[in-house]
Amino acid sequence: MKLLRSVFTLVILSALLSGCNSAMQAYKDGQKKFANGEYELAIKGFQKAAQENYEPVQTSYYIAESYRLSNRFKEAIPFYKQALDAGLASNDARFQYAYALKTAGQYSEASAQFASFAKDTVGSQALKDRALREVEILRIADRLKTEKMEVEVKNIPLNTAGSEFSPTVLGRELVFSSSKKEKIYKNNGQPMLGLYKVSITEDPGAIQGNPVLLSPEILAEDANEASPAFSPDGKTLVFARGNTGKKNSSKDVDLYMSRNVEGKWTVPAPLPINDSLAWDGSPAFSRDGKTLYFASNRAGGAGGIDIYRTNMDASGRFSKPVNMGRDINTAGDDMFPYVAEGGKLYFASDGHPGLGKLDLFSATRSQGVITIENMGLPFNSPQDDFGLVFYEGLNRGFFSSNRDGGKGDDDIYYFSAPEDPDSTTIARNNDPNDPLNPNNPNYINGKPKVVRYFLGGNVVTAGQESIPLDSAIVHIYPDTSDVQIAQLPTGSDGKFGKQSVEEGRSYVLLAERKGYISRREPFSMTGRSIPPIFLTKELTDTTFNVTIKLDKLELNKTFVLENIYYDLNKYNIRPDAAIELDKLVQILKDNPSMNIELSSHTDARATDAYNMTLSQNRAESAVAYLNSKGIDADRMVAKGYGERELIVPNAKTEEEHQRNRRTEFTILSY
Repeated sequence: MKLLRSVFTLVILSALLSGCNSAMQAYKDGQKKFANGEYELAIKGFQKAAQENYEPVQTSYYIAESYRLSNRFKEAIPFYKQALDAGLASNDARFQYAYALKTAGQYSEASAQFASFAKDTVGSQALKDRALREVEILRIADRLKTEKMEVEVKNIPLNTAGSEFSPTVLGRELVFSSSKKEKIYKNNGQPMLGLYKVSITEDPGAIQGNPVLLSPEILAEDANEASPAFSPDGKTLVFARGNTGKKNSSKDVDLYMSRNVEGKWTVPAPLPINDSLAWDGSPAFSRDGKTLYFASNRAGGAGGIDIYRTNMDASGRFSKPVNMGRDINTAGDDMFPYVAEGGKLYFASDGHPGLGKLDLFSATRSQGVITIENMGLPFNSPQDDFGLVFYEGLNRGFFSSNRDGGKGDDDIYYFSAPEDPDSTTIARNNDPNDPLNPNNPNYINGKPKVVRYFLGGNVVTAGQESIPLDSAIVHIYPDTSDVQIAQLPTGSDGKFGKQSVEEGRSYVLLAERKGYISRREPFSMTGRSIPPIFLTKELTDTTFNVTIKLDKLELNKTFVLENIYYDLNKYNIRPDAAIELDKLVQILKDNPSMNIELSSHTDARATDAYNMTLSQNRAESAVAYLNSKGIDADRMVAKGYGERELIVPNAKTEEEHQRNRRTEFTILSY
């Protein structure tokens, strides 16, 4: 009997261990797929781990992030909530949770979560600023809902359970993007996108026949092809192609061109304006065909994805792309430009005040002033609304949306407005730049609204108890030069300021005080401009406050350098580690009398001797890097500690092992 009980116990233990190993493997597979941008497969792996209750907090978080990064915000909501309610330690998760709530139209809940995130002392300052802006935007969401045009909108027959979007008109045909290919896109689990066409009937909302492939020459089975744009003569096509898996999936998108020669489209070729390190997409031609507009997240923009323009000459050469500026581009995503008759620009944005994620906007320039107007209902919803084009005039056309009530993911909608010139139509007959026009957000009582921006703040001690520091000096520089523009002392309350700052500019604040480590703090005005719709008077003064925390200058005080990672069993400095080490370079330059020990630590998953050698090599590699950046070698000592000073002695999870694998610097003298 005892033998039977022992055998039974072993069977149960074996089953439990097998289930645990299976869940752990599913979790690791999910992490691998997540890192590769294969979010649909990652979700399946994490869901399997969740069934066994393996790493429940991180599993819920990964599922939420997978849905978000594949543009399925509503599906992410319950998983963000589960992770946060269970005590998730992620600085940015609450912001993303709030944003997902906003896309679902849950404005009051979203506002509360944004406000909670903004009060957090740990989160990213840039996201905190954006969260505060979102709180302000949500206050006018109900007002935007009243901006309803007399327009009829209907879902057209060509839409499927998949994705159809970015319509454009070529003669009497509607050309659009659709997920109809055989190969599945691992990002979202849908078939990959291609370009298709269908005939337009007398009633454009009805559509005639079934969609067919635009051209066999414009078909790559292993890539997504989307956002077609035709030149005014219909002989040149520019579109986006990418997501082949050859590069990072979020950046592997470029613009391609094909020409119509004797009725056939040529094999597409990439445009020279593409940035190999960026996402380039959603092209559009000007009405004369001489300018190409497109969207890109290349370096140097206002935030996420920005709208750019480039000129084309008669021989097909392109000028250097130019950013459309911060009146149009925001810290969010601004994309899907379209130029209508008369030169008016329409685009989609989640950075301007809107109802949810991407909203449709119009931009009008008059006497050097650009007016941005949300198109309101029924064009916009809490979800993505984008890709607007007109058809035979300015009173009807098509746009894309993944709003509730559609047939699939993204759907194409047809809209039409009354022909009566006295009614409110898409092409508003009242001048949007007329100071006396009550719909113009740039003016009040016929006078332009003006905002003056200032920068101030306070200097406090670092640590749990922030004590104001008097007699500190705060130097302010443009981020592009070392020419000081202000020097502000702190008072007994630790406060300094205020200094005038300009929209769209970035600055660096250097705080110094005797007995403390001098520190730099970046400050950018990008995305901080107050939209005119929020302004209620002619002159508004706004001061942004920055808190700078200074560490006391003490012997043997140790600081952990975040995000200093090395490849497995290697000690060369990776590009991401170099970014963090450059911050230490600046600290040492700002504190020229400070000498340090730079130490490297490993986890305990190899032999002690091996880890000692590896950590020493890594420490020496970091010191050599700092020396190459101008820091005197005599000011630094490299020391490897291997696994001898573990923060988590019995680490089990990968996160715990990562805490042990750290790089630190300790003050030796000053």
